[in-house]
Amino acid sequence: MSGASTKTSRTIAAAPEQVYRAFVEPAELLAWLPPGEMTGRFHEFDARAGGGYVMSLFYPESETENRGKTAAREDRVNVRFVELDPPRQIIEAVTFDSDNEAFAGEMSLTVTIEPVPDGTKVTMLFENLPPGVRPEDNELGARQSLEQLARHLSPANLP
Repeated sequence: MSGASTKTSRTIAAAPEQVYRAFVEPAELLAWLPPGEMTGRFHEFDARAGGGYVMSLFYPESETENRGKTAAREDRVNVRFVELDPPRQIIEAVTFDSDNEAFAGEMSLTVTIEPVPDGTKVTMLFENLPPGVRPEDNELGARQSLEQLARHLSPANLP
């Protein structure tokens, strides 16, 4: 792998099983993954090793800059579940649906889920970022998503 990498961690006040489920159940994933003000939609989802999902993330209408990798306001990703080790680890292969060579290639995401005294430490390690993905933007998006995951799994938000 030749591209840049980023690593972002956060402790979530939830059990490892809850955190793992939030990464592999479509409704759960959609509730927290789109960073910041972005929204998302699944086109397909198959939660098994060798399966995966196709998802579009949409930039908010309020943004004046067209930043999408697939279309003006859309990033479409194809994700393959390389390895699922509940509730400890998820390894994904991620490609952007883009005609722009700067976003070509497959990056990997390794999600590590570790029990700690005050909940679960979640680490997202992205490797082999395409050259068009700035590491600082990737890290910011991962940090925002983990903050949203923490809010989503907060005891106040659970049934």
